[in-house]
Amino acid sequence: MTEQGEALLAPALEMRGITKRYPGVVANDHIDLDVRPGEIHALLGENGAGKTTLMNVLYGLAKPDEGEILLDGRSVKIASPSDAIVRGIDMVHQHFMLVPVLTVAENILLGEETMANPVFLDRKRARSQIIDLGRRFGFEIDPDEKVGSLSVGWQQRVEILKALYRHAKILVLDEPTAVLTPQETKEIFTVLRRLAAEGHSIIFISHKLYEVLEIADRITVIRRGRVVGERLPSETNEDDLAELMVGREVQLTVDRGESHPAGAVLKVEGLHVRDDRGNEMVRGVDLEVRAGEILGIAGVAGNGQDELVEAIIGLRKPHAGTVTLDGADVTGHTPRQMNEARVAYVPADRHRFGLILSFPLSDNLVLTTYYRSPYARGIMRDEAAIRREAEATVAKYDIRTPSATVKAGTLSGGNQQKAVVAREFSADLALLVLDQPTRGLDVGSIEFIHKQAIAKRDAGTAILLVSAELDEILEMSDRIGVMYRGEIVRVLDGPTADKNEVGILMATGGATQPAHEAEVSA
Repeated sequence: MTEQGEALLAPALEMRGITKRYPGVVANDHIDLDVRPGEIHALLGENGAGKTTLMNVLYGLAKPDEGEILLDGRSVKIASPSDAIVRGIDMVHQHFMLVPVLTVAENILLGEETMANPVFLDRKRARSQIIDLGRRFGFEIDPDEKVGSLSVGWQQRVEILKALYRHAKILVLDEPTAVLTPQETKEIFTVLRRLAAEGHSIIFISHKLYEVLEIADRITVIRRGRVVGERLPSETNEDDLAELMVGREVQLTVDRGESHPAGAVLKVEGLHVRDDRGNEMVRGVDLEVRAGEILGIAGVAGNGQDELVEAIIGLRKPHAGTVTLDGADVTGHTPRQMNEARVAYVPADRHRFGLILSFPLSDNLVLTTYYRSPYARGIMRDEAAIRREAEATVAKYDIRTPSATVKAGTLSGGNQQKAVVAREFSADLALLVLDQPTRGLDVGSIEFIHKQAIAKRDAGTAILLVSAELDEILEMSDRIGVMYRGEIVRVLDGPTADKNEVGILMATGGATQPAHEAEVSA
């Protein structure tokens, strides 16, 4: 769409003066936002800036204290998600709202059943409509496929199809590429451009500034609940957007310096690990992580990274092979035993393994140490010590929260992640396992966490980094192990690794040896 063409179109959506207050915080402070028909409008902001709250107001999950919403120039009241869906607004959440054991068609039909009569579903017609929708927007999918068997990229497509099946004209995408490979991201962008070409309006929320510059027609930036700027991609760059978001100059690429690795802290030998269904996901992996280095594991999601990490950290028992920590066999140890051996873990799934959402933030910040001094005396908790630790941690890691006593589940996803990182980084560590440590974080938070990780490395901690973000792996790793179908197919020198080569290894497992291959061990 040309800029001149955009100017001639009245907004499909206007949010005027939206204000939403919670105890101790103004989440949205008189925010104005408009989106035109056929426009991809990016919404940027730090974690806790108010993006999610604003979209919750639009989607009927939160009621604004002030302001109004207009659709095609008419003021409307949206009291619930069903109101939003009826009015042609739908939202694809960062954490997919799909049922893995159901088929693609069954997931799409949930709440929007096509009936042959008052009693029976018209499955044939529904299936045909789903196939037609997929073809129309450039991706063909089997409606009878179980969602749990699909890749993350295809699950993303199912979420979009579900919205289109509900006749959505305004589509909100919250971090749609957070767990996608670069190739899957390109494919999703092709879908979004086709949607926009057919007149759909898209609100695109992301922390990946280079993607925003590639896909967006306009960009609105909010900071601490207020709009601080609007940009056209042709008139801005990553540095400008990052500074708008954070309110200061941001170092987008951390200076990792040289590593000075010592002896091996973690050794994994001949490791075989099965998933919950008995499928072998890790097949004879050998690796080591040395004190004072970051070993990055690159790979497309689903190639055994999760099972490898869980076996190392004690969440899953391997069926063959050994895990050694500082020369001691720790194969099959429990997570608490690993924690007491000075091992910390930032999990990819913060809700399942990182936090107890119904507990106060203060309790979550001492989840791994609550039973030790100074937080406990025998069987008695020292509430004052826990509160002091929480307040200091909140300040040090800039966790955006009204207080340390609020439930962890009330924080934004990014601030939940910062809470997990803050807790795990705080101890004196032998080994730090980072699984998707910056997923869903803004540029300022990523900068901070990367600097903290480098500082840990330079202090002698061995770090195992698993990330779906290839740029993060390349930027942070001293060595890179590429994982494909449960095996480490290559270990490369981090500073000299080529992005395209790593990407090919991730996708195919590779066929030739690169000139700069590094040995698995020193």
